[in-house]
Parts: sequence; C-alpha cells; structure tokens
Amino acid sequence: MVEHVLVLAQQEVVRLDPDRLEALYLQLGESGAEDVVCRAMEEVAVRLSHTERLYRQDRMGDMRKSARSLVAIADQIGMNALARVSGDVTRCIDTGDPVALAATLARLLRVGERSLTAVWDLQDVTV
Repeated sequence: MVEHVLVLAQQEVVRLDPDRLEALYLQLGESGAEDVVCRAMEEVAVRLSHTERLYRQDRMGDMRKSARSLVAIADQIGMNALARVSGDVTRCIDTGDPVALAATLARLLRVGERSLTAVWDLQDVTV
C-alpha cells in the first residue's frame, strides 16, 4: 500500500529577450512591432496545438516541420526558451528517441504557455 504520493509541480521560468523586442520596436515602430508580436503570438499558439496534435497522430515528419517553424517564430520576438526547446523537440525526432520526445514535447507545451503569458503580461505593463 502506498502511504505517500509525491506530486512534482513543474514550473518553467521563461524570460523574454528585451533587446530583441527593443530592436523590433526601433525597426518597425510601435504599431508595426505590436502587429508583429500579436501575429507571432497567434502563430505560436496555433503551432503548439498543431505540434501536439501531430504527435498524437504519430506524424513525425510533419511534427518536425511544425516544431522547427516555432524556432524561427519564437526567435523573432525574443522567446529564447521556446526557441531552444522547439529545437530540442526536433532533435528528439531526429534521434528517434520516443521517451525523450514525449518529455521534451511536454516541456515545449509548458514553456510555450508560459512564454505566451509573459508576452501578455509585458503588454499589460506597457499599455
């Protein structure tokens, strides 16, 4: 009989690259940069969902493309952790390690959610 069950709370710390965002605002102006950031956030949300769905459908080639596209989108708006973990997912697919892929995909989803929240929180501060 199990007397104690330990539940591990998995928290991902994410930070946005302020230099990347500042460069975007300087290059595009406030309105242009906000448009790029909003579109990128929408695309990140869609790609995260799509990547998870492809995993469940065992469509690894398509999943790799979807995760790989997240690298560029996340990098564009300074989501460095999301870009890094997306790259980790593609490497897990390349190496054919299903256990590592499952764990890394779960981390990608956590980091993605936290990254989107961080951008929303940052926008609330600047409005």
